Amino acid sequence: MEVFDALITNQQQENLNAVCRQNAENVVKRRMNCIQCVNIKKDSTCIPCKRYHCTLIGTKFSCSHKRTGGEGLSAKDSMAKEYFADNARFADLCNNILYGGREVILPENLKERDTTEVLTALGLDKKTIAMQKMRDIFKNASIKYTGKSYVVLIGVENQSDIHYAIPVKNMFYDVMAYGNQVKETAKKHRKEKDTATSDEFLSGFTKTDKLIPVITITVYLGTKEWDGPRKLSDMFGDVDEELLPFIPDYRINLLAPREITDFTGFRTSIRQLFEVLKNAYDKEKMQEVLQNDEKFSKVDRETVEAINLFAGTDIDIDEKEEVIDMCKAWEEQKNEGRELGREEGRELGREEGRIRQAKVTALKLQKKGHSIEDIAECVDFDEETVKKWLVS
Repeated sequence: MEVFDALITNQQQENLNAVCRQNAENVVKRRMNCIQCVNIKKDSTCIPCKRYHCTLIGTKFSCSHKRTGGEGLSAKDSMAKEYFADNARFADLCNNILYGGREVILPENLKERDTTEVLTALGLDKKTIAMQKMRDIFKNASIKYTGKSYVVLIGVENQSDIHYAIPVKNMFYDVMAYGNQVKETAKKHRKEKDTATSDEFLSGFTKTDKLIPVITITVYLGTKEWDGPRKLSDMFGDVDEELLPFIPDYRINLLAPREITDFTGFRTSIRQLFEVLKNAYDKEKMQEVLQNDEKFSKVDRETVEAINLFAGTDIDIDEKEEVIDMCKAWEEQKNEGRELGREEGRELGREEGRIRQAKVTALKLQKKGHSIEDIAECVDFDEETVKKWLVS
């Protein structure tokens, strides 16, 4: 998902928050398509607006979020965000890329975190500015493993297209997440006045303070092979080799279905989604996958909708069905295609027969001395076509 930057002063933020509060009811009534901004609590500040400096321009509500349709949040972005935000799928995704498919991260040990990263700093004019980025999904994971307990922050960024600057994009997310931890720790120390030395006071961080690790996973939902960079250094041009040890690198954690060779480690329906995406370019392989994997006989509605959207399939979904037999639906779709082809063939045959008969009739009428105009009217074809028949 594309990221929006916002550089605003505290006073601007206060003014914009006031606008949001005053017009919250109107915003909801206008039913604008901003995914975030419709989530407004009555008589309170719109949470996304507080972070994204939404503004009212005339009678139209405008904000810096991506929107559905046209210039806004695309259907793919919106569905991916909602689909992988589910704790069971999120845990399954993380376990496969982080633990080789072992069930270490449990859905019940995941907690939603604010997806907006905000950092404040002094600008050149010595005024406070705020920089904001919005992740797709961000969760706190409590991990109990090998007799110990760990806490880690995990973000998932969905890409329906290849992003050729993804290392920089993800690195910035992570830096802001760490920066926020330092900022909150410093705020706590200022409140409690418990720093022991001037160094700790100036740092806002003591020798015993610790950061929570941040992991960002990129899920590529395209059907093409990923040919984008996998680490920051892939984006460099020629670099003096002697300098390389001094240049920090950043590696992305990429999950691309086309690169998966074993899907058995997945425990949720994202297995079916990824298998289809891997084989979407080859109908024969798709058919083989559907026939040989019984899990496709019971696929939840959300996953089938995701398959249709990301793989470009057109599997019919009954409004009343929550579980779909994809094998059956795929076969029915193929049969419908065959029948449509046969019907088109019959139509073509009937049309060819009509043309042959018209040619025979035209020749007979020409021999009897009828004009081109009369013949064309009789056989129900235009005069130019009839002329070509008679000349040939």
